[in-house]
Amino acid sequence: MGSGGSQKIYVTVKSYSKRGQLLKRADLQTLAESRDLDELVTRIKNTKYVEAINPVTKPYTAEKLEMALKTNLADTQFKIAKASGNAKILDSFFQKFIISNLKLIIKGKILGKSQDEISEYFNMHAEELTKQRDTVVKALVAKDLEEAVSSLGSSPFSDEIQKAVELYNETKNIQAFDIYFDKMYYQNISKALRSENDQDLSHIYGMEIDFFNIMSVIRGKFWGLDDERIQDLSCAATLNIPNQVMERMRAAESVKDALDELGTTRYKDLIPETEDEVEAIGEFEHAFEMNYYNAINSAFSKMFSFATVIGISKLIGYEVRNIGAIAFAVEQKIPVETTMSKLIIKEAE
Repeated sequence: MGSGGSQKIYVTVKSYSKRGQLLKRADLQTLAESRDLDELVTRIKNTKYVEAINPVTKPYTAEKLEMALKTNLADTQFKIAKASGNAKILDSFFQKFIISNLKLIIKGKILGKSQDEISEYFNMHAEELTKQRDTVVKALVAKDLEEAVSSLGSSPFSDEIQKAVELYNETKNIQAFDIYFDKMYYQNISKALRSENDQDLSHIYGMEIDFFNIMSVIRGKFWGLDDERIQDLSCAATLNIPNQVMERMRAAESVKDALDELGTTRYKDLIPETEDEVEAIGEFEHAFEMNYYNAINSAFSKMFSFATVIGISKLIGYEVRNIGAIAFAVEQKIPVETTMSKLIIKEAE
C-alpha cells in the first residue's frame, strides 16, 4: 500500500477516535444546568476543552468563552485538514479559515473595534500555509471599513466584497458579508468536488451547498431583494434541488411560499408550518441542520472514506457551537429545556 493509502487509513482512524471523544447529550445538559458562568467554566474545565478556556480571564462573559472555543476549533480543524493530505479539497477547506478571519475583520471595522480587539482571537495558520498572510494583515491594519475593502482590491475576494458592501449599505445587515464570503467558499468547494469524484464527499458538501443556497434565497426574500439580486447571492450549483425549484423559490411572494416550493425535493419534511416569517426561518434552519448532522454521522458507516475526515471536522464545529450557545443561555438565564431544544445534538434516546 502506498503512503497515500496508509495516510488515508491513519486520518480516518483518527476521525473515528475523535468522534468517540465528542461530548454526549448528558454532558451538554450538565453544562446547561450551570447556575452562572463561573460554574459553567468550572464544568467545562472537566472536559477536553480545559486547555481551550484556560486563557480566558475573569470576569467571564459568553462572548469571551465563545471566542476562546472558536480559536481552539480553528486549531483542531486545521490539524485535521493538514493531516489528511487531500490537496484539492484541502485548498478549499483552508480558504474557510481565511474567509472566517476576513469576516471577523470586516465586522470588527463596522463595529468600530480596534486592531487589537479584532486580532485577539485570530489564528493565522491557514494564511501562512497558503501564503495569503499579507492579504489578511493589510485588511486588519486598515483604519476603517472602506480602507479594509480597498486593501482587498487585488485579491480573489474583490468583486464579491464590493457587492457585499453595496448590500450592507442598503440593508444595514451585517449578514451581507457572511453571504458573499460564504458564496466564494462554496463555489471553490463546488469546483474541487467536480475534480474529486468522491460520492460520500459530494453528499456531505452537496447538502451544505443546498443549505447555503436555500438560506440565500430566504434572506434575499426577507430583505425584499428582486430575483436577480437574490440569484447573485447564491452559489452556482445546487446539487440536490432542480434549477426550476430554485427559480420558483426566487419568484415566490413570501418567505413561506419560497420554503413551500421545497415540497417536491428531498427536504420536503423540513418545511415549517408556521406563517410567521422569522419563526419559519429559525425552524427551517434548525430542522435542516439536524438533518445535516444526522447525514454526517451516517458518513461514519463507511470505513476509510475521506468523508469521515470532513465529517469529524463538522461534528467538532457543531460541538463548539453548542457550548457557545450554552454559555449565552447561562449568561441570559434561559431555561435549560429551551437551551437543549436549540442544540444540534443526537435526540434523547
